[in-house]
Amino acid sequence: MAGMWHAAWGFRHGRDEVEGARINRALVRRVLGFARPYRVIIGVFLGVIVVEALLDVIPPLLLRGIIDHAIPDKDQGLVTALATATIGVFVLNAVLGIGERWCSASIGEGLIYDLRVALFDHVQQMPVAFFTRTQTGALVSRLNNDVVGAQRALTNTLGTVTSNTIGVATTLIVMFTLEWRLTLATLAVLPGFVFAARRIGARLTDVTREQMDHNAAMSNRMTERFNVAGALLMILFGRRARETGQFANRADLVRKAGVRSAMLMRALILVLGLVAALGTAAVYWLGARMVISGAISIGTIVAFAAYVQRLYQPLTQLTNARVEILTAFVAFERVFEVLDLPLGVEERPDAVELQGPRGPSGPSERGTGGEVAFDHVTFEYSGTGTGLASLEQDAPTLTPASSGPVLVDVSFTARPGEMVALVGPSGAGKSTLVSLVPRLYDVTGGRVLLDGHDVRDLTLESLRAAIGVVPQDPHLYHVSIAENLRYARPDATDDEMVEACRMARIHDLIASLPDAYETVVGDRGYRLSGGEKQRLAIARMLLKDPAVVILDEATSHLDSESELLIQRALADALAGRTSLVIAHRLSTIVSADTILVLDGGRIAQHGPHAELMAAGGLYAELYRTQYRDQAATAGM
Repeated sequence: MAGMWHAAWGFRHGRDEVEGARINRALVRRVLGFARPYRVIIGVFLGVIVVEALLDVIPPLLLRGIIDHAIPDKDQGLVTALATATIGVFVLNAVLGIGERWCSASIGEGLIYDLRVALFDHVQQMPVAFFTRTQTGALVSRLNNDVVGAQRALTNTLGTVTSNTIGVATTLIVMFTLEWRLTLATLAVLPGFVFAARRIGARLTDVTREQMDHNAAMSNRMTERFNVAGALLMILFGRRARETGQFANRADLVRKAGVRSAMLMRALILVLGLVAALGTAAVYWLGARMVISGAISIGTIVAFAAYVQRLYQPLTQLTNARVEILTAFVAFERVFEVLDLPLGVEERPDAVELQGPRGPSGPSERGTGGEVAFDHVTFEYSGTGTGLASLEQDAPTLTPASSGPVLVDVSFTARPGEMVALVGPSGAGKSTLVSLVPRLYDVTGGRVLLDGHDVRDLTLESLRAAIGVVPQDPHLYHVSIAENLRYARPDATDDEMVEACRMARIHDLIASLPDAYETVVGDRGYRLSGGEKQRLAIARMLLKDPAVVILDEATSHLDSESELLIQRALADALAGRTSLVIAHRLSTIVSADTILVLDGGRIAQHGPHAELMAAGGLYAELYRTQYRDQAATAGM
């Protein structure tokens, strides 16, 4: 019984979320749309529940027959028949229970699968701005807790309401058929039962919600502290006692809420038991008097006592049915509000496949494609941030929406095989500019062209297949080196993978590891140094064999020796590819075909290194300043 009441109240959302709520018909239609593939199983599921509810009223009648007829008549055959029938009812109920559980599991797990896949696929398509605003833990919770809550609407809630409704109806019909006066006596105590149950249940809902919130906060703290970066920060700052104390405070809140929940649960069970006892006592008292007067039989009293137990529990649950249904729909609403988020960067219905551009190891068009052109491009972040308040927890964001345009009237062309370098002070718009090529964002004005096609007219898959990116802080998944490399090209052969690593000057290091390419790199690749991660990211890009390469500070984490190796590797790897290179170390891009100097979102200067140095201006100032800083550092 405790488990039943915990299931009834333990997994709800807060009462404030369903207070005064109404069932939205459009939401119901959408839920039914997700349930449509399971309509046959749902029909069987409800049918089984109805049969089980009907079977539940039979055992007390069989017991009544034994007491009122078989025993007085000393009819052993009838005793055997009624006992056998009782066993048969229980066996049939058990078989139906297995069928009901299979239907429930098939519907529930199928719905969880559908919702999770739909959410995962939709979130994958969200723009970068969405992920910079969203708390990862809150988003993961939508794919887990809220999806499971939505599933309960079609299994637990639907099944419970149907079963209780049929159970109460059949029980009351049988009870009124047996003796209407005893039935009214049974119902007389119900208001007190329902009132007490709802009052305690409401408090239990709040305490359970509080316990879940404290648990979530405790889990979030553990998640933050026990990833590699968080653990390293704790260790370096030596905050073990302080961290343990803060964790203990959160755990203490969970403990106290758990104690209150346990005591409320015990109080609820005691109240339910007390009222049930009062109802049973009323049946025995009035029934015994009726037996003495000859109005009813002893078997009728015994049957009524059994029906009392079967009546109070489902009736009380039905008084909370509206809240349970609304709560279930709240979970669906929370899932749908993520599914309804606009994608920000969407593929046009008439988008075309990008044809031709490949890297130097590609098909016949090798080296002939990959021209990137910016045509009077303007961009600002306002309006690009797609967010959901409930996933952001009202956290302030760093989106520069109020700072005006990030890029203003930018025009240039990077021809196939050319290296175009982007330099400028911090915040000049370099990273924003290169992010427009693979459509991480869409331009506010103007056009970005790839081989003469507006990138917005191309399918996202074909566009991004032609572009390789090595970011400033490359991300590696917690899998083997080989799996991280093949993320770029799953069908790559071992020889192709080794060749890419040789070109990135990382193969010898990998080969020296005990597990070589099967070595697991750890969370975010923390088992590797910054330079090793960077070279692996370059090898991954080379394995993809793109026509256009974007290097965003690709040598920023390398020491001088590693940087020299990478520069030599890139000199070969970038041959025949169009490359856009962001570098703070200006010495790494002196050989670029064109250098674009960005300042305040505009191209302040452009040209090769020698020409820009001769012209003076911002580039020459940046170069000389950096050279003096390097010389001063070397002299220390």
